[in-house]
Amino acid sequence: MSQELAYVIVTPYSLHKSRTGGILARLITRTGLDLVGARMFAPSQQLVKEYSEAIVSANDPQDRHIQELIRDYILQNLSPDPKTGSRRRVMMLLFKGEDAVRKIRGVVGNISADRNGGETIRDTYGDLILDESENVRYFEPAVLAAPNAEEAEAKAKLWASYSDQDGGVLDNVIAYAGSEPVQRTLVLIKPDNFRFPTGRPGNVIDFFSRTGLYIVGIKVHRMSVAQAVEFYGPVKEILRTKLVDVVGGKAKSALEKELGFSLPAAEVKQLGQLLCPLYGDDQFDNIIRFMSGRTARECDDTLMKQPGTEKCIALVYEGPEAVRKIRDVLGPTDPSKAPPGSIRREFGQTIMVNAAHASDAPEAAVREIGIVNVAENNFRKIVEEFYSKA
Repeated sequence: MSQELAYVIVTPYSLHKSRTGGILARLITRTGLDLVGARMFAPSQQLVKEYSEAIVSANDPQDRHIQELIRDYILQNLSPDPKTGSRRRVMMLLFKGEDAVRKIRGVVGNISADRNGGETIRDTYGDLILDESENVRYFEPAVLAAPNAEEAEAKAKLWASYSDQDGGVLDNVIAYAGSEPVQRTLVLIKPDNFRFPTGRPGNVIDFFSRTGLYIVGIKVHRMSVAQAVEFYGPVKEILRTKLVDVVGGKAKSALEKELGFSLPAAEVKQLGQLLCPLYGDDQFDNIIRFMSGRTARECDDTLMKQPGTEKCIALVYEGPEAVRKIRDVLGPTDPSKAPPGSIRREFGQTIMVNAAHASDAPEAAVREIGIVNVAENNFRKIVEEFYSKA
């Protein structure tokens, strides 16, 4: 069976209620598909209009009345606010794999007033409430997805065509009360969460939702070696100079076991000073390999700049005290020292394989968001390249 590209749109309401993590976890674990792209949108009226016009379809197994409800919902809830003119946040996810459109639609589910279970995303997060006269009192589809491969292609191309002007790291989409300064911070959901199809990326996002912050940027990113070296550059000197005692201790243990006698403290100190730069460089190479799949020593100038083999999700969170709030939920670098209920305690394994990264200061966030280039439109590139080869 041939490869397909399928999309899922997370609605403004699902984003507002911080249901993104649960939705993503189900999509990954229940389909086994590869998450290949993601982008935040603040849709213009024209994009919403064109998308809504393509919703009602004879090829959609969903009841026509429900399709019309979805069309009207899109016009009302994805359009800019008619009172303020401010645009609403929408997250679009791209999945690739065999029979992708059918698998995605199966997990998304259809909408019915009679469904009471939680089998599909719409069973759990969507709502259709009727009054005594069978009139719709409340309707929320939770997510939007295409019914077949042809419509998935047309609609993905439509959103891709607007992805420069209506998408990226969003500005002025959240209204804040009070005068407290608003910050942005970067989160990287690290490659250890993508070794096999697992709900961990979504679960990590669920943990971050406790902060009450808003996602304003997202990107599925394969970090190049050059980006990894620049991103983790500040760590390199620390590894080369600040671990003298740790390296000395390791050398002491190894040599005493091999030689059969104790080493004096002064010589242990000298060993630490001698070996620490080499140890630090080796640890730095391990970090670069973990994040990009390669080390600088394995690359020529061209390969240094190419996307790596390891996948992560880059997220930009926005709100008051964003840096501190995210770091509090993440926990300290060493998972063994992280408090219960923190991300690194729940999902981390070692100091390097510790589930996620978060900026440690507003200035670091600006630097890191720039290096990862969260605003880069690889969403459009994925759509265009996939269908050019189809």
